[in-house]
Amino acid sequence: MECDGDFVGTAQTVQDMSYPGSDHPSSFHLFTDALEIASFRRNLLSWYEVHKRNLPWRKQASAESNVNRRAYAVWVSEVMLQQTQVATVIDYYNRWMKKWSTLEALAKASLEEVNQMWAGLGYYARGKRLHQGAQQVVSQLNGEMPRTAVELQKLLPGVGRYTAGAIASIAYGQATGVVDGNVIRVLCRVRGIGADSSSLAVMTALWALADTLVDPARPGDFNQALMELGALLCTPKAPLCAECPVKSHCQAYRRVQKDLDSAFQRLKGKGASERESLSDIEECVTAAGSCPLCLPPMSPWDKKLGVRNFPRKSPKKQPRQVQTLTCVPERRSVRGEPEYLLSQRPSSGLLARMWEFPSILSDTEMSKKEQKRVLSGHLAAVTGGTGGLRGLRYIGQVLHMFSHIHQTYLVYSLSLDEADGTTVAPERVKGVDSARWVTKAEFQKSAVSTAMKKIFKMYENQNAEKQKKSKISKRKRSPEGDNVKSDAHRQLSLDRFFRPAC
Repeated sequence: MECDGDFVGTAQTVQDMSYPGSDHPSSFHLFTDALEIASFRRNLLSWYEVHKRNLPWRKQASAESNVNRRAYAVWVSEVMLQQTQVATVIDYYNRWMKKWSTLEALAKASLEEVNQMWAGLGYYARGKRLHQGAQQVVSQLNGEMPRTAVELQKLLPGVGRYTAGAIASIAYGQATGVVDGNVIRVLCRVRGIGADSSSLAVMTALWALADTLVDPARPGDFNQALMELGALLCTPKAPLCAECPVKSHCQAYRRVQKDLDSAFQRLKGKGASERESLSDIEECVTAAGSCPLCLPPMSPWDKKLGVRNFPRKSPKKQPRQVQTLTCVPERRSVRGEPEYLLSQRPSSGLLARMWEFPSILSDTEMSKKEQKRVLSGHLAAVTGGTGGLRGLRYIGQVLHMFSHIHQTYLVYSLSLDEADGTTVAPERVKGVDSARWVTKAEFQKSAVSTAMKKIFKMYENQNAEKQKKSKISKRKRSPEGDNVKSDAHRQLSLDRFFRPAC
């Protein structure tokens, strides 16, 4: 979660700052008691010491004495973890740090190598920016990483406020808060913040709260503990509130307990006024509908959801629907080994400079005949030939979700005869920098997206099925096969003839 601006970490921050809009949040949503803040820090850090996950980037950061290398190790992990699950990142991180253990090593790598290493991790611009950042640090900053969150955000490409805060607090011990998806969820529940969590008012308050709470003595551990709490206990769908170390500070948890207490009192036959006196729970005293952080009046507290009432999110934008024609061209090399044609995407935009099978955007209303005509023209330009393109065979669809695009690949195959003199002439295709023929092993090592891997897998499955059917068909037509069947039938009859009577 990336935002602009900085806040000073004091208990009075939210109250004193310039707040968007005319209404200010009430103290119900803030941390104003120094003793409560100290208790929150102490309880969270004690839990973290016992329950934190054993992750490779944490080992790297704690074991590395060189502050520059430590900051680089944290930077790599934070970029990889953006929008990606921890379990997926671990292997990528280990391989990356083994290959490029320092900024200098990464700066010397080619973008092709970086894309190849990043392949399958998704959001490929992250790897490109990390590579650019390493080159900038080496060439413009004498190999020295920026030392504060403000400088990190200002000087490194792709580093927003969250990443800058994480690097500064974990690597340098700067007392600055962080706000990512896990922290948003934890703080919204802890302080009963029910307004749209993506709104400016809520994000302003969350960053101020994060800066207020961060432990100046252990800022890196505290920020990781807050994120760890959201990942392990304060989860979106099944929060483990009973195990939470800060539940005594949580407004959402108190509200759930109040509901449970009221239900229990109803079972005992207590009246409404008597129940309320038994559940003296602090609530936001701002006039209804005027607090910028409260649940909206049109969407009040839902008892069935409990703490999952928080955070509230605005409806997601529907992903853009895109349809692409893709072909897997195959030829035989001089050694008789199958090779496949890949072309490289442009240097900017989605999947920049990644390799893919020749592809072209398609109108969703395009007929199969028109699809073949358009794809044939594209392939003729890529391969530099005009003949042999009538063998396009449709093999199916592959669906792949990007963050904002619902991509449908209409996949065709094409067998090209090397004897026809087919050559690669990528310069004839607008927007394609280069193209090359690769073996299966080379394809697997290339910087290709997960979508291309899905397409190749479907292509191989189709070929395997086709070969299987072909073998079955040949056996059925084979005279030798008929004789074998006839002999077997005859032998069975003779066996029956010579079988002794019972």
